[in-house]
Amino acid sequence: MTHSALSQQMFKLEQQLGVKLLRRTTRGVSLTEVGQRFRVDVDRDLLQMQTHVRELMSLREGEISLIVGVVPALADRWLLPRLPKFLAEHPRVSVTIREFPNKLFVGEPQFDVALHYHDAVWPGTRRLPLFQECCVAVCSPGAQFVRAAASGDFRRVPLLHLSNRPEAWLTWFSHAGVARPPTNCLAGHRFDLFSTLLEAVRSGLGAALVPTFVAERELRSDDLVRAHRHVQDRTNEYAVFMPDHKSADEHVTAFVRWLAEQARGLGQG
Repeated sequence: MTHSALSQQMFKLEQQLGVKLLRRTTRGVSLTEVGQRFRVDVDRDLLQMQTHVRELMSLREGEISLIVGVVPALADRWLLPRLPKFLAEHPRVSVTIREFPNKLFVGEPQFDVALHYHDAVWPGTRRLPLFQECCVAVCSPGAQFVRAAASGDFRRVPLLHLSNRPEAWLTWFSHAGVARPPTNCLAGHRFDLFSTLLEAVRSGLGAALVPTFVAERELRSDDLVRAHRHVQDRTNEYAVFMPDHKSADEHVTAFVRWLAEQARGLGQG
């Protein structure tokens, strides 16, 4: 488009919206504050539309798309290691994993099935229990405090924290009956994700509390060890969320049934 044609289109848009999007001066044209906010919103919407188009284009003939929303740790450490079994049984299904780290979502659910904390808020969905987690304290096998921590002496153990569980150590020490906890159970480095928290532990920065399913791989390979024998039960609970309008979808219901089968009989719930 020519500059004059584009300018005319923008003028018509401003008339339709009833707001000024452009600041026109002799030195040139720039976005107003309202125009800048509008541009950010439109850019986001166009990017989302582009994502939807690419998802459609990626489907092969006869393939079924299944969008799965999931909390990051549950995706990396529980769902993905098991997912090949489901896909082997349903070869026509193509899965898109979308990670939702927060608990509160409003509006239309942007998924076919979601795995999240049981108290996540998704209007227009039905919630089905999945499993309860248990937490253990883990550290590097070469940490200087290994023996002291195993005996219940955490006075010199650097504590690492997950940002959204700031009082986890305080509760764990109370349940474990540790006689010599640190002076300040809230002090220490903080991390947003379990994945980075585990890497910090592997690097020798300190000890961390993690769900058993999160640290299972490292504990089995001896990359990490239990810092203490105590296992804290029912530290959190996970659930499956399914939009009401998807309750009759055969592929969605098959995936939900499969998830329930995978969770059944687990040591952590």
